[in-house]
Amino acid sequence: MSNPVEILIVDDEVQIRKLLEIALDSNGYKTFFAVNAKEGLSLTANHQPDLIILDLGLPDEDGQQVLKRLREWYKKPIIILTVKNTEEEIVKALDNGANDYLTKPFRTQELLARIRTALRNTNENAIEPIIEFGDISIDFTSRIVKQKEEILKLTTTEYNLLSILVKNEGRVLTHQYLLKEVWGNSYSDQTQYLRVFVAQLRKKIEEDSNHPKFIITESGVGYRFNTG
Repeated sequence: MSNPVEILIVDDEVQIRKLLEIALDSNGYKTFFAVNAKEGLSLTANHQPDLIILDLGLPDEDGQQVLKRLREWYKKPIIILTVKNTEEEIVKALDNGANDYLTKPFRTQELLARIRTALRNTNENAIEPIIEFGDISIDFTSRIVKQKEEILKLTTTEYNLLSILVKNEGRVLTHQYLLKEVWGNSYSDQTQYLRVFVAQLRKKIEEDSNHPKFIITESGVGYRFNTG
């Protein structure tokens, strides 16, 4: 029998820790806790958890700095769970290496879904050569995208953007990240480029581009790809 997934919760709120312990333990995860940055960094180094849930409002150090320090050597998923909900804080956390971001109060089922997605993406050592979602299939070897066996005509830029989104399924990708990856560093503030190409992609792969189910907008932050 495989060992349970170990999740470290770094949060100084007693009620949040109790809630997370009940929710996660009842779903088969093994939880342990840190109440401040120093303890969280130490436990991460000594126990190497499979995933970290990190609060940004820690008593001894700013959570953004803790996140940056963790990302210097910790490569597994980190999900931010905090009351800080400004676009600036969210974008900063994602750019600092967070896999996902949820604000308090939160829905337990949504957190569990985000955890499953983060762990699934981590456990996949290599992307599958063919990915299917809805009636779309992407062959990464041949760079061919089909819809109901008909080849979709995508520009190189459209394909590259779709490929990055799909390979990071479930993860919020910031505007800046996508712009740098697809267009290069000099385009990091050209969000209009991104909006135009996302709109074009939606028209080609979504059943209803005005109500997309695959390319989801995270308002003011970026985009998340869902398999539907």
